[in-house]
Amino acid sequence: MNQGINGVALAVFGLLFAVVTVLGFLAARWRRVENSSNLDEWGLGGRSFGTWITWFLLGGDLYTAYTFVAIPAAIYAAGAAGFFAIPYSILAFPVAFVFLPRLWSVSHRKGYVTASDFVRGRFGSKGLSLAVALTGILATMPYVALQLVGIQAVLDVMGVGGDAHTHWFVKDLPLLIAFGVLAAYTYSSGLRAPALIAFVKDVLIYVVIVVAVIYIPIKLGGFAEIFDKAEAAFSEPNPATGKPRGQLVTGPQSQWAYATLALGSALALFMYPHSITATLSSRGREVIRRNATILPLYSVLLGFLALLGFMAIAAGVNVQNAQLAIPQLFEDMFPDWFAGLAFAAIGIGALVPAAIMSIGAANLFTRNVYKDFLKPDATPEQEHKVSKIVSLLVKVGALVFILTMDKTVAINFQLLGGIWMLQTMPALVVGLFTRWFHRWALLAGWAAGMIYGTVAAYGVASPTQKHFGGSSAEIPGIGEVGYIGLTAFVLNLLVTVVLTFVLRAVKAPEGVDETEPGDYTADAGDKGVVTELPKVGAGH
Repeated sequence: MNQGINGVALAVFGLLFAVVTVLGFLAARWRRVENSSNLDEWGLGGRSFGTWITWFLLGGDLYTAYTFVAIPAAIYAAGAAGFFAIPYSILAFPVAFVFLPRLWSVSHRKGYVTASDFVRGRFGSKGLSLAVALTGILATMPYVALQLVGIQAVLDVMGVGGDAHTHWFVKDLPLLIAFGVLAAYTYSSGLRAPALIAFVKDVLIYVVIVVAVIYIPIKLGGFAEIFDKAEAAFSEPNPATGKPRGQLVTGPQSQWAYATLALGSALALFMYPHSITATLSSRGREVIRRNATILPLYSVLLGFLALLGFMAIAAGVNVQNAQLAIPQLFEDMFPDWFAGLAFAAIGIGALVPAAIMSIGAANLFTRNVYKDFLKPDATPEQEHKVSKIVSLLVKVGALVFILTMDKTVAINFQLLGGIWMLQTMPALVVGLFTRWFHRWALLAGWAAGMIYGTVAAYGVASPTQKHFGGSSAEIPGIGEVGYIGLTAFVLNLLVTVVLTFVLRAVKAPEGVDETEPGDYTADAGDKGVVTELPKVGAGH
């Protein structure tokens, strides 16, 4: 571990950080329109992005600071279980191909800005819409926080902020500065800022990963040597548990957990507000379909990125916090200037998704809390102003999370967010294809899945924490350990189906569906576009 400030790396990091900061503010002038004081322009980039810009935005869901830091860190700490991200990302894109074009079309025709707008319009239920919105906001907070963890990890490795004896304000000052910059240009430029910065981010990430997977194995004696050292390290007992530290290859006892975590995470990925925001910012239905076919290019590099966890072990990286393993690997293996480049890739890889996430959560609050329940007659200018303010509050909440919670558990809280987001799938995805589910049944199923998933996750312990120590637990009735989110999702569906039969039998009010079949296949050139979300009548 570096005992002082790495001046060269910090200079490179600071220079690139300054470049993207300037780009973030200049983005307000990019594709400027006559009236930018509305949510379509600030929160969705004017719904004007083409294939490549949308590709960069959606790619941010995979290549974030979470990807760069937490996935290799999981492999460094426990071995092959961390590779769940590979099948997870592969499975996510067919799911996106099936439902995202339909969501874009109906949102285009009806002027929907969020997934909750669609749920409200489809089922005529403000209550169900509110549940989906609050879930998205709640799940986004730890995801934004995880991006800040990535920035802080590289700052720690560069020696910025002092040591354990340094006053907390001085130690966290660099993170506060990064947070301030992110908040300022997001507030100023909206979604255009991460869209423009994403170009720089992805170029850096590709360069760093390609160089790393070629250079580091050569320096360490090849992949055979890397795997041998990793296997030897994983066979050593963990002092906290007395069991082997991890596995080079997933064993039979871990396969249920591995498979269910990959499947459940894939189903949840495009439920997140930032994924929906990036989707609805595109200018056409075919843009979404093309992106679902070319986004798997990211998964190719994801596999190489995950291997960095093994390389860190083989290189003798020794850190108490696994999230520092990959930044420390770059610090140890590369010249200072390239280490600074890698640190900048991680830092910028945090800024882009953090901006999109905060905007997505702010859009949810503005449309589905503020406008639906607090000020139904809000003007477009008022919506725009509220969303900008809420985007700041989301970042503040994430910052408080980082400054007050144990940073080593950030990934577990992000996985808890995945458990929550998965519970919105029946209303959102199934609702795009059928309205058979009753709105009250969907709400009850959502509540059952949320309660079970949260309680089950609370009961999971790890060597370092009593609660929320992981996202897998025993599956009732099967006896195998599996992803809690998928178990909660099955419970959600069972409750929804059973109650739908009951509620239909007693002829409970079903609400009004404001959509039409043609809305789900409409493209940009089709007529019938509205710019304001129609109000749902009282009692719906």
